[in-house]
Amino acid sequence: METDFLTSAFMEARGRLHGFATRLLRDEEDAADALQDAYLRLRCRGDISSDLEARRKLAAVIRNLCIDRLRQRRTVSLDQAALPDLAASEDTARDTAELERELRKGLSELQQRVLTLIVDEGLEYAEAAQRLGMSTEAVRMNMSRARAKIRETYKRLNR
Repeated sequence: METDFLTSAFMEARGRLHGFATRLLRDEEDAADALQDAYLRLRCRGDISSDLEARRKLAAVIRNLCIDRLRQRRTVSLDQAALPDLAASEDTARDTAELERELRKGLSELQQRVLTLIVDEGLEYAEAAQRLGMSTEAVRMNMSRARAKIRETYKRLNR
């Protein structure tokens, strides 16, 4: 009679494998299902030639099945996903734009231009300095002062 390495390894390590799967999945039934799926997958392949190979493959397959199950839990179908309320997002955009205008209100004209070039247009300090006809250090100083003023205004508004 031919030795069935997979069945003997599975029966021997079943308790440990179940405990491992339970710790990963945090659910007894999912762990039992993962154990059964792992055994069936390896049984269908039928290419196990030793007890050590069977134990290693069982552990690897169970680990991978548990990871797959955890990933499936995180995935949400479009039917289940809560679609954003367009009216609420328009209100949020308006509120954000209004807050931004309020924060920029206290800046000097030069600070506003520097902030627009660096933040809104994404220019580097050297490029902004070239456009404004000033030194890079002057642009850095105006940007620093603008940020400090915005921070101060934001703190004052949120009191």
